[in-house]
Amino acid sequence: MFEPKRLHPVAVLSGILQTLKEAIIPLVVLLFLGGSSGKGIQFIIFGVIFFFLIVFSFLSWLRLTYWVEDGELRIESGVFVRKKRYIRFERIHSIDVSEGILQRIFGLAQLKIETAGSNGGKPEAELTAITKQESNEIIAIFNEVKKAGKRKLDSDHVNEADTGKELAKEDETDSASVVFKQTFPQLFLMAATSGGIGVVLSGAAAFLSQFDELIPFKKISAEAQQFIQSGILLMILMVLLLFIVAYLVATARIVLMYAYFTAEKVGEELIISRGLLEKRQLTIPLKKIQGIKIAENLIRQPLGYASVYLEYAGGSASDRDTVNILLFPLVKKEQLKEKINQFVPGYELQTELKGLPKRSYIRYFFRQLFIIIPIVAAASWILWPWGLASFALIPIAAVWAYLKFREVGWNINGNQLQLRTRIVSKQTYIFQKSRLQVFDRRVSYFQRRKQLSTIAAIVKSGAGPREGKLVDLEQKDAEFMNDWFSYSEHKKHP
Repeated sequence: MFEPKRLHPVAVLSGILQTLKEAIIPLVVLLFLGGSSGKGIQFIIFGVIFFFLIVFSFLSWLRLTYWVEDGELRIESGVFVRKKRYIRFERIHSIDVSEGILQRIFGLAQLKIETAGSNGGKPEAELTAITKQESNEIIAIFNEVKKAGKRKLDSDHVNEADTGKELAKEDETDSASVVFKQTFPQLFLMAATSGGIGVVLSGAAAFLSQFDELIPFKKISAEAQQFIQSGILLMILMVLLLFIVAYLVATARIVLMYAYFTAEKVGEELIISRGLLEKRQLTIPLKKIQGIKIAENLIRQPLGYASVYLEYAGGSASDRDTVNILLFPLVKKEQLKEKINQFVPGYELQTELKGLPKRSYIRYFFRQLFIIIPIVAAASWILWPWGLASFALIPIAAVWAYLKFREVGWNINGNQLQLRTRIVSKQTYIFQKSRLQVFDRRVSYFQRRKQLSTIAAIVKSGAGPREGKLVDLEQKDAEFMNDWFSYSEHKKHP
């Protein structure tokens, strides 16, 4: 590791594929949607672009070298401008390891290195294709430097007589770990109740929309009308079949993504690994966790299951896995309190929450009516008289408003704030006061008349600010929470 090395040559192919993936829509537009008269020119332009992409990827690979020297990971890169990046291992917060399909074929790994300066953006450094042996060596050096730093810090707080005992105790603590593994039946249930069908259908629609000049949609629409006229029942069966196929694809996608899911707490870090086709391992320092989100969708809630996410002040907005970090994909609600205490010390799930005053319900109902009334009016006018059946949406809106109103609640326990709300899924946020960046209390004109308020607690996340929000809270409760956050003397709560 002390001699400059290049990435594996497969990094050239990986770079080409990544660039094509990011630019797929412009390239498709260039290649297919410019009319038939200029097809030859379009193919020539595409060929030139692809040629320069290959050349640039090869030169980028050729010019990138990395090695370890004097406690630093040193990376030099750049085709036209030479960049030298020397990263001391003491500054590294985490190293994420992943194995995509290409890496797995050639027995390689990809490393993403995060430091304090890479919060919310791209990783400080990325090695897209190195051998597993080199990957393990870099991680071993990082772990050794981190452990040495911790020992030095701890030794400053103990005298010489206790040093040996303290270090032995530390080694024993570091070796101990807590492990959570998602079983296959739970994984399948998680995938089947995830609602991923919407992602599949919207992705298919977005992809097909790029080919509106290539695919004869008008002809298909005309034939579809004849098909509908020929048999309503057959049409219903075809639509049902489409949804079943999309549902199965979405379920299989999630099973492959989260297969062999394992969360392990080792010392002051969480190590999360998962994936069948593409293996991924994330290392999350506990000190960078900004909060916890517990999500219960409409299917999982009556089954007694929930998913737990980490609000993490790291990662990248372009990397979905580091924005929505799943700590527990699916866990029984009665196990939540114990599991959270084990894996994220300092965060404690409270079961007793204070709700909203009864006078808030009418405001929740009116907000649903603002959505429902235009739909009812349009349906009644366009589909008269059958559209009058849409009036049934009003009592449904009343019930849905009550469900949302009933779920809202809050709790303050020492330096911890817990908020619960519902948009579609029920979501519970747990924040530490020291992690909150902003606590906002808002009062509208109509809320002031009812002595109500809205509060929002905001923490930092890899994708930007993450907000927990309660609407139409009792004004006295909002003031109490504001005093709690502002470090002023706590008022005695009624």
